[in-house]
Parts: sequence; structure tokens; C-alpha cells
Amino acid sequence: MGKKSEGFRLIAGVDEAGRGPLAGPVVAAACMFPKEVLIEDIDDSKKLSAKKRLELYEKLIHHPQVDYGIGIVDALVVDEINILQATFQAMIIAIKALKSKPEYLLVDGPYLPKIDIPGEGVIRGDALCALISAASILAKETRDRIMFEYHLKWPEYGFDQHKGYGTKKHLEALGLYGPCPIHRRSFEPVRS
Repeated sequence: MGKKSEGFRLIAGVDEAGRGPLAGPVVAAACMFPKEVLIEDIDDSKKLSAKKRLELYEKLIHHPQVDYGIGIVDALVVDEINILQATFQAMIIAIKALKSKPEYLLVDGPYLPKIDIPGEGVIRGDALCALISAASILAKETRDRIMFEYHLKWPEYGFDQHKGYGTKKHLEALGLYGPCPIHRRSFEPVRS
């Protein structure tokens, strides 16, 4: 990505999904693959259709040269340590889950988790860097699957539709049923 990453062979892209929702975990992914590996259509997960994102997710997790790790931090921890610290914790779990230790990190956004690996924050990295885009797809798809499982447990909230974000339907369900165990109690309007 930047000049700083030149000379490093094992570079991991890192991104998260689920910082903003009122319910569910924050999920991070770390992803590494050699420069010569080209995965077509890779892009920021938010720009992809659900069908295309799933297709790319499958391609990534089954590609023999793709090394990836996932980190999941649940809503209780988010409430305990705050969303930024929970995001960093999920990123560290994801990085440590890689088969090979990266030499350098490219992290989406301005902040880096505290870990003994050099790296840089890349603003809009999920749109600018293939490794971060891949991580964004892995994180988003993993989180969506978790939210679908939660939907089966608490169908009245519609987690399969809004994935825990504060949509009109979700807020109406919150008003009707109150929060369930995966709601973030430190987030408004759940707190009130």
C-alpha cells in the first residue's frame, strides 16, 4: 500500500465489521496472500452485493494461498471495554489466528491495535487495498452469518435483515420486546 510496507513479504490486511450496530459482536479479519495472487472483483465489502460478497468469501477461504484469521468479540465485552477497544481485541485475535505471523499490517482506518508487528492505518483502506478489501469481506460475511444464527434464536428482532443496526424495524422491536442478551447495553437507545 504505502512506501512503508515495501520490502516486507508477509503483509496482512486487517478490517472489522460491526462497530456501529446496537446488537451482536464486532468481528475482525486479517488476510494475507502473495502479491502475485489476483482475486478478481475484490472490493470493499460495503460496495458488493450479498451474492458477490458470498462468492468472494468462498473463493478466499478455499484459496490455497490465502491465509486468514477471524476475531470475534461479543456484545458483553463491547459493553465492558468500549467499541474501539473491543475492535482492537478482535483484530489482535484475527492476526494471531493467521497460520504465519505477518511482518507488516495494513489496517483499515486511522488506528492500529497494540501488537508487536509494525504497520500503518489506511483511511478508506477497504476501498484502496486488496488485502484490506479481502479482510472486509471475510469479517462482514462472518458477522452476517453470526447474526443469522441469532435471528433463529430471537426472530422477533429481524437480525437476518438489519444485522443489528438501528433500523426502524429494529428500533420498533426494541420498543416492543426490550433488549435481548446480544444487545449492546452501552449503546443508545438500548441503554435508555
